[in-house]
Amino acid sequence: MAPGGPPGGIGHPRGLSFFWNFAPSSARGVVRSGGYTAPRHSTRKPPVKVIASSLRKGNVVEKDGQLYVVLKAENFHPGKGTPTTSVDMRRISDGVKTTERWKTTEQVEKANIDEREYDFLYDDAEGFHFMNPESFDQVAAQPDVVGDAAAYLEPGMRVFLQTFEGNPISIELPQKMVVEVTETEPVVKGQTASSSYKPAITNIGVRVMVPPHIDVGTRIVINTADNTYVERSKD
Repeated sequence: MAPGGPPGGIGHPRGLSFFWNFAPSSARGVVRSGGYTAPRHSTRKPPVKVIASSLRKGNVVEKDGQLYVVLKAENFHPGKGTPTTSVDMRRISDGVKTTERWKTTEQVEKANIDEREYDFLYDDAEGFHFMNPESFDQVAAQPDVVGDAAAYLEPGMRVFLQTFEGNPISIELPQKMVVEVTETEPVVKGQTASSSYKPAITNIGVRVMVPPHIDVGTRIVINTADNTYVERSKD
């Protein structure tokens, strides 16, 4: 817990050890210990016109004079009819959520965002608090911005935070992280090779399917995007 940070947390077990190990951030690779990489900076550019089908989570679009951050975007291609893109968005000004549907080829205005490294401090009723390691400025991200990434956050962890006009809109974790298996079950007899993976719980509370040879206390590498096992840690 960072000094001054309140106890407890939103959606994350506390009091569990975690293997940091930050890799060079430009690689977005396995988190390793030690070292510091200077934050990556973005240059603000004017909004650009893009087709609706290219929208992704974290994009900021302008509609009717209001700015919205994309929470989810799906493209639909019916057998008959016009392909469409359904976009769940949150209005930046007041947090109101809405859903918009465009033709996939329809042009929308996408704003450029700022992306740089932040250190996670703590979470409380106001949200998840991060600090810019260069300026020491702090920002708070709402739970729906952090989403499932909350399970991986620990005080001192460095992440990439996307902001628009100072408001956090999206978070990006390292692609891979090293964790420890704290609980797992034996392999069920009769399982085939294709179904031989077994459930396990890690020291940060994330559940993952692991090969049968993985035991309690084993350090493993997992993919943070989908909570999948990658390999046994080599360190």
